Amino acid sequence: MFFPRVCLGCSAHLGDNETYICGLCRHNLPVTNFHFDDSETVRNTLYGRVKLEQATALLHFSKKGIVQQLMHNLKYRGHEEIGEFLGKWLGEELKSIAAYNTIDVVVPVPLHKSKLRQRGYNQVTKFGQELAKALEVDFNSSVLQKTIATKTQVFKDRLLRTSSDSAIFSISEHHSLKGKHILLVDDIITTGATIESCANVLLQIEGVKISVATMAITD
Repeated sequence: MFFPRVCLGCSAHLGDNETYICGLCRHNLPVTNFHFDDSETVRNTLYGRVKLEQATALLHFSKKGIVQQLMHNLKYRGHEEIGEFLGKWLGEELKSIAAYNTIDVVVPVPLHKSKLRQRGYNQVTKFGQELAKALEVDFNSSVLQKTIATKTQVFKDRLLRTSSDSAIFSISEHHSLKGKHILLVDDIITTGATIESCANVLLQIEGVKISVATMAITD
């Protein structure tokens, strides 16, 4: 009575059989179906910048839409269950697709330790853990580290970005991922700069292949 269960997409009260988001919001979520359609949309965002085996995003992101509200609740209001919900959803879909059955390990885009301390969690962790569980592979959140604290939009200008990309992320060790197919996961892909930077660092490991899965992609 004092803390009613509300939809994390529209704030309406949830029904007895509804979890996290209401039936209407679930019905209206703008799914991409990229992985079912073998779409090049995500890979085209990174065309000529990094080689990807597979790449997908579950939802379309637009300003003032349901997905923006979900991402805001996930990142700034402590609702980690959104990442878990979206990870289970996408995981169930990816495990039925042969191209994703060659994944060996799931690696999340990391937060800088100062941001992690401030927020208390990485918003991508539960998403990645559920993907790893569905694909029956390891989840490794320690191999990739963010060494420089950056603002959210720091990657907007690609020219300004070029000289510093290699220093923003680092890898803690090489041996356990040698020759592995890595699924790199993040919340939203916009310019693709964060994914590009992380992937190029991971590609320093001998024999690795990179695929990408995100919760959403900006329109």
